[in-house]
Amino acid sequence: MEERELSERCKKGDNVARKLLYEDFSGRLFSICLRYLGDYPAAEDLLHDVFLKIFRSFDKYTWRGNGSLRAWLERVTVNASLEYLRKNRTSILPVPLDEEGLQEYESPDDSFVSRIPPGELMKFVMDLPYGYRTVFNLYVFEEKSHREIAQILGINEKSSSSQLFRAKRILAGKIKAYIKEQE
Repeated sequence: MEERELSERCKKGDNVARKLLYEDFSGRLFSICLRYLGDYPAAEDLLHDVFLKIFRSFDKYTWRGNGSLRAWLERVTVNASLEYLRKNRTSILPVPLDEEGLQEYESPDDSFVSRIPPGELMKFVMDLPYGYRTVFNLYVFEEKSHREIAQILGINEKSSSSQLFRAKRILAGKIKAYIKEQE
């Protein structure tokens, strides 16, 4: 079924279309939930809530061409993930800069990164501390600026930048350790 027809039928409450929508997008939306929450059971629960929210708010969706349905579903999922984190976790507090936090790191070569299975890379991201993971996801996957991240999370831009730097440093270390272990 084409995206436009699928969205129109979902808008009308067609359960066959809703089932198809779930089958087509649940894996992708689950990965977004998992990327933000870092916890399988919580991500599964959130995915259920996300689909309920999607089905209830289809009247707000407007088809704007191929890919617009997927983009809307992903935006709803990211927003639901952030809302879940705000309700169930401590807020992202500014990270004080210490000597350890200011140390430079060497980014791993892309050829090393490409040798790591995607599931392993996702595990590295999921293992990041809550604040680092949230900022990393928003910056890298959602392509938000530090200004936008600061507004979304209620932190200042320097905190966003600092947390992204630390996330990248941790990930670089995990990637290097993984490659070394595989050699």
